[in-house]
Amino acid sequence: MLFRYFASEILATSLLVLVALLALFGFFDLIKELDDLGRGSYRLTTMLGYVLLSLPSHAHVLMPAAALIGTLFALARMSAQSELTVMRASGLSLNRLALHVASAGLVVAVATTLMGEFVAPVSEEAAKTLRLKATSAIVAREFRSGFWVKDDRSFVNIQDVTVDTALVNLRIYEFDGKHRLVAISRADRGTYEGRNRWTLSNVELTRFEGDRAVLERRPSATWSSVLTPDILSVLKIVPERMSIANLSSYIDHLRDNRQKTTRYEIAFWQKLLYPVAAIVMMVLAIPFAIAGQRAGGTGGKIVMGILLGLGFHFAGRLFSHVGLLNDWPALLSAGLPTAIFLVVAMGGIAWAERR
Repeated sequence: MLFRYFASEILATSLLVLVALLALFGFFDLIKELDDLGRGSYRLTTMLGYVLLSLPSHAHVLMPAAALIGTLFALARMSAQSELTVMRASGLSLNRLALHVASAGLVVAVATTLMGEFVAPVSEEAAKTLRLKATSAIVAREFRSGFWVKDDRSFVNIQDVTVDTALVNLRIYEFDGKHRLVAISRADRGTYEGRNRWTLSNVELTRFEGDRAVLERRPSATWSSVLTPDILSVLKIVPERMSIANLSSYIDHLRDNRQKTTRYEIAFWQKLLYPVAAIVMMVLAIPFAIAGQRAGGTGGKIVMGILLGLGFHFAGRLFSHVGLLNDWPALLSAGLPTAIFLVVAMGGIAWAERR
């Protein structure tokens, strides 16, 4: 009965906070998009559609912070109305309270997982596609020469990738087992046909046979490659907003081609640990929420919650970049902020229990 009361109060308040934060971030997105309004076919309705489709990604990022602020607000209100005082006088320990809050946090953790794995990546890609089609923009160019990827014994240079993940102006450099260049293929366009097969159009194939080069032109050709639209989606969505499944697939692809995977491994572990972070942030709210009114009242505690949420967000980004620069283990870089905040939460609860 007590758990249901805590869960209903905390989850309802967290939901209201999340809606408020999404409204704020949506407003900021609208302001940001005003500069491109009228570009190509990018009209007001398209802009609103893009902003709405971007909200699930914001929701996934904001859920731990919303849960923290919501828990702080709910518990601070209970403390101000002496409800927590009565409960503790009746035998409710802070450890038991933390268990109730963590149990309610499981709901937030599941919602965070579902949002980050199934909803946010799809809506983010749809938002990017909608905007790119309207503005006629190119998806990405990693370097001035385009996007480079290693495919078995070949190196592939893709100049552009269109909205529907068609390849534009690509070159395939094929090497033999002794690392000698044996052929160069150039195609105007590549279209994915399924089962790791691409159809290339307007192909120029140059083969190196001994001391001579043989040029062959074909209107079309079939190219078998481990590259798929899912792997190439990394061009349109940053690793932190990809699904766990796509991250795992891309990491395997990089490993198979002996390429560096640190950034994507860090993003992978961050995605896995993010739901746990939501629970940790809710438990962290307990020692701050039960502090006396002299600690700043409900308004002051909400400000404290916002600062803690910002601190967690920036700590995650800091350790991610530091780990990437220093080649730390991906799990350490992704999990250290959550571990630090968990220690702070447990220490705060133990300190408040002794008071």
